[in-house]
Amino acid sequence: MSRLVMHVDLDAFYAAVEQRDRPEWRGRPLVVGAEPGRRGVVATCSYEARRFGVHSAMPIAEAVRRLPAETVYVRPDMARYAEVSRDIMRVLGTLSPLVEPVSIDEAYLDVSGLERLIGPPEVVARHAKAAIHAAVGLTASVGIGPNRLIAKLASDARKPDGLLVVHPEEVRAFLDPLPLAALRGVGAVTARRLEQAGLRTVGDVRCRPLEDLRRRLGARTGTQVHLQSNGIADDRVHPATERQSISKETTFAEDVVDTDVLRDTLRWAAQEVGYLARHAARKGAVVTLKIRLHPFETHTRSRTLAAPTAEDRVIFDTAWDLYRADTHAGRAVRLIGLGLSGWAQTPVQPDLFADKDTREGNHPDDRLDATLDAIRLKFGRHCIQRGLARRP
Repeated sequence: MSRLVMHVDLDAFYAAVEQRDRPEWRGRPLVVGAEPGRRGVVATCSYEARRFGVHSAMPIAEAVRRLPAETVYVRPDMARYAEVSRDIMRVLGTLSPLVEPVSIDEAYLDVSGLERLIGPPEVVARHAKAAIHAAVGLTASVGIGPNRLIAKLASDARKPDGLLVVHPEEVRAFLDPLPLAALRGVGAVTARRLEQAGLRTVGDVRCRPLEDLRRRLGARTGTQVHLQSNGIADDRVHPATERQSISKETTFAEDVVDTDVLRDTLRWAAQEVGYLARHAARKGAVVTLKIRLHPFETHTRSRTLAAPTAEDRVIFDTAWDLYRADTHAGRAVRLIGLGLSGWAQTPVQPDLFADKDTREGNHPDDRLDATLDAIRLKFGRHCIQRGLARRP
């Protein structure tokens, strides 16, 4: 029996949560991110805003120029989004024991064998969408295919609220008309090299000999592009507890020099990585910063912490220190992201010279998290949130 992988992607997740909870905002362009008049980026936006060409990671000033006056702008409420995400992951866990969250709003599932329990793949996908909507009132786009690549491309194909199943015998017909950018690892430079060879679609690439692709793109990239164009990719789903690292990155539509934009982007990445680590009951001791400079120069820098953590603030501060200490700081950035790894295998030895509360695991941030959770439990989840202070 062939493997079946499902990719679930919530539609405009942050914005959808805001519109769900504020009905008067439904149908209006809505931006979650920095406030107008301040430096920063769009974290995400509603589909009504996307019609004006606004997208994630766009500088907020550019978004304001494009959007109409009735647009709603809100700051991210990460605690609320994380709560909704946990509810969604619990729903997905009732469908399959193999669920791999890859972000706060998307996950892969191994749904092989569910035909006997639920029905054909199309029925499994509809069941997942209906279960998510019943639990949290949000729509998700779902794709099913024989591996991760096809499942992800299938969920992207019919957003929002989409559903597409690509059976093994349909893979080539599905891939062939797609643009080059659909393939993982094909950025602007790689696409330009392929286009110079007269290649415009995935089907064009598939028909080109492997050695020609390796000669044009290098052995590693050429091989990866060749395999993907033939629909060959990883079909394994790794539960969060088995992942060697958790990472989040963003590729900007235009190269970014503004340090406020880069700092805000790293802050959102740290919040998503921290959430996924806590969801998996993991703490990591290694924070890694990844930056890709113009035109395609990629650098990674890592730092080992004194103690493993899953705290958003620690992850962000470490990544930002790595950026500021890097000799490439100030150059135009095409991609930025961070990762957490080096999972703690045994209980961490406390600092014997720390104060009593810290020795017992009651770090001030931990105590604050626990206090905020207790207040929300008593008075409602929206009553209090952490503040994010901007550095001078």
